[in-house]
Amino acid sequence: MVNKPAPDATRRSEKSRRAIYAAALALVGEVGYPKTTVEAIAARAGVGKQTIYRWWSSKADVLLEAFLDLSTQAAEEAGQVPYTIPDTGDLAADLKAVLRITVDQMLDPRFEVPARALAAEGLVNELLGREVVAGLLEPQLQLYVDRLRAAQDAGAVRADVDPRIALELFVSPLAQRWLQRTGPISHDYTDTLVDYALHGIGTPDTPKRTKMGR
Repeated sequence: MVNKPAPDATRRSEKSRRAIYAAALALVGEVGYPKTTVEAIAARAGVGKQTIYRWWSSKADVLLEAFLDLSTQAAEEAGQVPYTIPDTGDLAADLKAVLRITVDQMLDPRFEVPARALAAEGLVNELLGREVVAGLLEPQLQLYVDRLRAAQDAGAVRADVDPRIALELFVSPLAQRWLQRTGPISHDYTDTLVDYALHGIGTPDTPKRTKMGR
């Protein structure tokens, strides 16, 4: 009699988890957030509804984790350690590298379609909007804050600069252009954002205005 190996519960759980991620992202892109339900996710993933509720408390939690997992995959595919911004000592190069990865992710249909659906719903669903900011956006923005503070410590950024405001000089224009489709996004575009943010757009001899505008 041949002894069959016992089923690997860990492997089975990981397979189910990834099927749930894929189902949640696909559904929110196809039918929108309001019509995406835990039941529909479970059916698409081929698991029981109780499996989802055992791991997550709501469909929002499923989606946020699915997006984080997708971000991890994108970073790994680009050869970057997930949830980090490199610190090579060259701030411009480090920011350009991570923003290029962000552009690639934004242009990836696996991310773009469900992300647009979630972003649109977040504008009218205040609770979801707060969850997206707290669970998805803020942790990523904090990476920029940490990198800019390290640059301040190294003397590459002025000590009086607020990193939380400074990061918006290159992150916010990219997000706006992507969300509103006001123009193409590309590596060249984000490289330019970084150059403008770090070096300014005025010439060295540009006269300074007084507080009265004279």
